[in-house]
Amino acid sequence: MTGVLTLYRTSVGKKVIMAVTGFILVGFVVFHMYGNLKMYQGPEVFNAYAAGLRELGYPVFGHEHLLWLARVILLVSVVLHIWSATMLTMQSQKNTFANGVSGMRRYGEKKRQTGYAAYTMRFGGIVIFLFIIYHLLHLTFGVVGYGPGEFKHPHGGEYEVYSNVVIGFQNPLISAFYLFTMVFLGFHLYHGVWSMFQTLGLNSAIYTRLLRGLAVLIALAVVIGNISFPIAVMAGIVGPAA
Repeated sequence: MTGVLTLYRTSVGKKVIMAVTGFILVGFVVFHMYGNLKMYQGPEVFNAYAAGLRELGYPVFGHEHLLWLARVILLVSVVLHIWSATMLTMQSQKNTFANGVSGMRRYGEKKRQTGYAAYTMRFGGIVIFLFIIYHLLHLTFGVVGYGPGEFKHPHGGEYEVYSNVVIGFQNPLISAFYLFTMVFLGFHLYHGVWSMFQTLGLNSAIYTRLLRGLAVLIALAVVIGNISFPIAVMAGIVGPAA
């Protein structure tokens, strides 16, 4: 029992935490992108989707109860994901310096073998974290990226999320920032999903190609879906509600 409770202190435990929290976050990112595709069905459908999220589980659960539960789980997952990644990085660097020149040589060889996606994990993770903060301030709370009165907060059970998204992405700099961030998200998803499979023991040679292909598919689906939103607004494919 004691061993289980102290597992988080080991490198294996930290990798498991990264894998499990990564699974939760990947699931959210995929669901979030899929739900946002309803924007292409028009303002009525998209706004109804936004309202429906707040009534999940009704009447067993009250207004926004499950939504807030999901938010708490996601917040805890983000914190644990960042913590485990930071601890593993510090541990790896400590071991490298402890091994001296030979350790640095092995570290250099390992970096060359992991590929470009692995190089971007650390820096990309920081970019994605800053993007999450901005994304919440922008499209969730409407405190940045909008002029006075442009962002429509929920009123009387009515949601104008469609209008908020369209107005939010009409700013070229904001749309460019979203597109820039999606590049890092794609690399992070690909390498993260692949590493998650490895950590959870799904590394049999039989499944290697299939799982790597699945990692590529998830990364491409999320990135293409997400970049389509600002592009559609900027191109006029999706316009203001009539």
